[in-house]
Amino acid sequence: MAAFLSTPSSMSPPPGTPPKAGDGFARPAPGFAQPAAGFHGAVSEFKRRLIEATLAQVGGNRTRAARVLGLQRTYLLRLIREFQVRVPPAAAPPRRAAAPAPSTPAQTR
Repeated sequence: MAAFLSTPSSMSPPPGTPPKAGDGFARPAPGFAQPAAGFHGAVSEFKRRLIEATLAQVGGNRTRAARVLGLQRTYLLRLIREFQVRVPPAAAPPRRAAAPAPSTPAQTR
């Protein structure tokens, strides 16, 4: 059975009043952003942070990020737009070494 914290209605603070210390509510540590509103907001925030971290890990390559996350690339792109994820600039692809010019055999006369 779950235990519920309850107070008599005469002791309840007016609606919109922030909870006070010691009232059974967890507090975020100072310097941390306030959690998103409700369960769905928290899940959305988690997804956004996971996508941002994955993109940073793969150098902004969305195709590789989708593969790492086990998502279709198009679905990842939709999530990026939906959650307004900041995509780091993609790393420049590695350049191939310049191939030597084809040499022609010396012609002798």
